Amino acid sequence: MSRRLSFYIHIPYCAKRCGYCDFNTYTPAELQGPDLATVSQNYIDAALREIELAHSTVGEAQVPSIFFGGGTPSLMPASELARVIARIDERFEVLDDAEITLEVNPDSVTPEFLSTMRESGATRISMGMQSAVPHVLEALDRTHKPENVVSAVNAAVRAGFENISVDLIYGAPGESIADWKTSVSAAMELPINHISAYALIVERGTKLAAQIARGELTLPDDDETAEKYLIADDAFESAGFSWYELSNWSKPGGECRHNIAYWDGSHWWGVGPGAHSYIDKKRWWNVKHPSTYQQKIFKNDSPELSSEVLTGENLADEFVMLQIRRREGIQLSALTDLQIKKAELFLGSGHLEEKSWSEKKLVLSKNGRLIADRIVRELVM
Repeated sequence: MSRRLSFYIHIPYCAKRCGYCDFNTYTPAELQGPDLATVSQNYIDAALREIELAHSTVGEAQVPSIFFGGGTPSLMPASELARVIARIDERFEVLDDAEITLEVNPDSVTPEFLSTMRESGATRISMGMQSAVPHVLEALDRTHKPENVVSAVNAAVRAGFENISVDLIYGAPGESIADWKTSVSAAMELPINHISAYALIVERGTKLAAQIARGELTLPDDDETAEKYLIADDAFESAGFSWYELSNWSKPGGECRHNIAYWDGSHWWGVGPGAHSYIDKKRWWNVKHPSTYQQKIFKNDSPELSSEVLTGENLADEFVMLQIRRREGIQLSALTDLQIKKAELFLGSGHLEEKSWSEKKLVLSKNGRLIADRIVRELVM
């Protein structure tokens, strides 16, 4: 039986860098080019070569999911992204029911792009909504207007996409509880079957971090941010979305299978600058800069920057860190006696579900989800 291998395809380009973003993305100006077409003209050719490298390394494999992330994949010509899907299908076996996801920006995605990608095999759209409130989008340095999201989601439906997700961010500077409720309500009115909601993390070196350090912007306190999570969870559940991972909710069958592959320890190959891969206990990552990446690829050199082989202890810790975030939780039989003893303290404080515990599983309660990182730290120390 052939092994299974998911693919992540990194598109490292954005028209503008958002103030909170520290992803490995680049604008044409940062790459000293006049426009996106110029700086990205050989990029897909390089990605195709890395897919050839994956084939020579792994051999035959079934592909259950492909995820185009970024950056902004919807800035690229659809015909170029379609070449990537076709090449993976040529070298591997893309399963008939494979999930093929595209991250898109409401500003840059067009009906033509969506139609071409759907015809090329894409099955799922993940859209960066972030907020439905103009001043919150401004604080996040986003360029789109709230109404762009509505038109873009409707265009995806018309193109034939049945699996559509939007991302929200809560805890932005100046965002009130009322603002957050507005965003949640707006998202629930969209024809979607998946939603992600992430607490804003201020990363060092970003424009947002500098604005906060100078006192130009102020973050809401932790209690308010926790309240926003609970507000979202209640609203999503009432609308028929169930949480299946700490920051992700879906209607039945709408779960992101590609992300589940990350969480359950499946194998994946990351194509592109800065992309990470994981196969047979080895994790590696590519050089970060697109120019360096392409130079290496076109010289037939590996783009790998560094790697690590995970020990049994590493794998055990990562299992806890990832599985505890999921609705299925962790079978108590997979934990050590010491971990179970530590977990019992959180059971007593109401941070774990009592019913699941009685079924020999550790599952976070709603309040437990608010302190998931703390619980993980206790269990893996």
